[in-house]
Amino acid sequence: MPAVTETAVEFFGPEWAERARAAVDAGPDAALRETKLPTYWGWIDNVRATYGESWALGVTDLPGGPRYLKLSWRDGECHAAEITGPDVDADYVLSGPLAVWRDLLDGDDPGRIVMYRRLRLSSGNVLRFFRGIYFFVESLAAVARVPATLP
Repeated sequence: MPAVTETAVEFFGPEWAERARAAVDAGPDAALRETKLPTYWGWIDNVRATYGESWALGVTDLPGGPRYLKLSWRDGECHAAEITGPDVDADYVLSGPLAVWRDLLDGDDPGRIVMYRRLRLSSGNVLRFFRGIYFFVESLAAVARVPATLP
């Protein structure tokens, strides 16, 4: 039986936010886990187990102004997602222009996007953030797999 594909929803809309939350909360499926060493996923699982911070992932040049996807974590579970404006309050705030988000949704490597500062960390403790970078990168990859219609 062929896999069911999700229909695309409005980028940075409420349904997209909920799908992004569900995707990061579910974590990688078995097929994706097979593409990397078990120790890599073990490290990520260890970071995630007690994770309790929030991320605001922003796009700076959407029509109508900047918007952020705020994902909130508690005890390793992504329990809330909301779309906010530029006055977002989160432990870590990262943002970039729509062109970067287009590249991400088209399959560019999320690790490179963060490491090359195409999505920039503008708020939050840099050292603490980078202690869990692979967990964040794999979560960003999950967000990027949510089908979206872009402006």
